[in-house]
Amino acid sequence: MRVVGLTGGIGSGKSAVSALLAAHGAAVVDADEIAREVVAPGGPAYEPLVARFGPGILAEDGTIDRPALAAAAFGDPAAVADLNAITHPAIGLVMAERLVALAARGDVAVAVAVIPLLARRHVEGLGLAAVVVVDCPTEVAVERLVRLRGMPEADARARLAAQASRQERLALADYVVDNSGSPEELAARVDALWAWLRGLEGDG
Repeated sequence: MRVVGLTGGIGSGKSAVSALLAAHGAAVVDADEIAREVVAPGGPAYEPLVARFGPGILAEDGTIDRPALAAAAFGDPAAVADLNAITHPAIGLVMAERLVALAARGDVAVAVAVIPLLARRHVEGLGLAAVVVVDCPTEVAVERLVRLRGMPEADARARLAAQASRQERLALADYVVDNSGSPEELAARVDALWAWLRGLEGDG
């Protein structure tokens, strides 16, 4: 089984690409989904987050209110560092466990690890065979965040500015998927990506 890292900035279309790859037969392990699991009550990051950021981050039902948590951390580098120090190791552990379980099944040729903040350490730690970057111009990403997620434009630009730059992401890329066009164009580009990924397997 080949494990491929998939990354891209907010609004780039990682979810669309991972869904298209899943339709081709890839097994997808998504860090964002795991992030929601580890902060759920009983999850490994739940108590540490409440201890660090206080009960103000909790919703009435006792779950962590993700917007409240983001508001508590966003804009404060020390708080963001604490948030990452609590959540990232927990997410990484679950992701590694799931990839091991997929490999043990023996029927998965390509597994895709979707990691928004993919870095060199993930390449080594997860044994990634390649890094795929979903890329689009900043203005396209801003327009999508405003139109599809209802995000105020200023917030969209702030979120993009807080992430790694396009240049930093592209420096890690073994393959770039341009998602600046239509859904039909993206589907064709993912078809080409899938052929490339299968070529990594040596089985066409």
